[in-house]
Amino acid sequence: MSGSSRIPLGDVDLWFEERGAGPTVLMMHGGFSDSRDFDDNLAALGSEYRLLLLDRRGHGRTADVEGPLTLEVMADDSIRFIEAVVGGPVAVVGYSAGAAVALRVAARRAELVTALVLFSGWFDADGLLVRPAATADWPAEIVHAYGEVSPDGIDHFPAVAAKIAAAARDEEPLTASELGRITCPALVAAADDDLVALEHTIELYRALPDGHLAVLPGATHLLLHEHPEECARLAADFLAGRRGLRRMPISRSAEAGRDS
Repeated sequence: MSGSSRIPLGDVDLWFEERGAGPTVLMMHGGFSDSRDFDDNLAALGSEYRLLLLDRRGHGRTADVEGPLTLEVMADDSIRFIEAVVGGPVAVVGYSAGAAVALRVAARRAELVTALVLFSGWFDADGLLVRPAATADWPAEIVHAYGEVSPDGIDHFPAVAAKIAAAARDEEPLTASELGRITCPALVAAADDDLVALEHTIELYRALPDGHLAVLPGATHLLLHEHPEECARLAADFLAGRRGLRRMPISRSAEAGRDS
């Protein structure tokens, strides 16, 4: 089955697209963008999985609504979406802000998430080397892409940018205790020259009870587009349980390193 739909959840009508068949995977795009992030890279997972590509509120084909645009608000939406559309536990793949949202979903409702694949995500905005600013001189291609599909029109982009900047400035980080509740297998993947500090990526990996780490060489925060085949392979292997065998674990237990 494939096609796009909208589902009303609380104060927002969420747009999503369904592709492929098989076990369900929820795909969470980056900030200032939409589920087109996954075209020509992770969308290849649709050959083995039923992909649900969700445009979060204020992004892509889902309109902005009154109120803040925080990670917590978008995690609320995502939890309701999983309950309403999936109806049970699901694997979640997130990129950038989508990975940050996915972390909050798993921290709050661990029973709803069977596995996490996190590309260039963070648990604390202090881990970003550059934070979004409401008055930034945004690249024309980002603004144009927003205007192509947004129900609010291109002129609404500054309002969304201001909300995202406010969230990055004010939102509370996830604590070590909250991250410790995420017991599902979790792949933390990042670039060696990422927008997210490498030290922060390592801290996230170490905080997750069943964390796995991948750092792509010669890559930036645009790693999905720079190394599409490698990113798709990493995600596919991890979701399939092909996670390697730690033969001499030191910082990770032998149990956490076994194949699922």
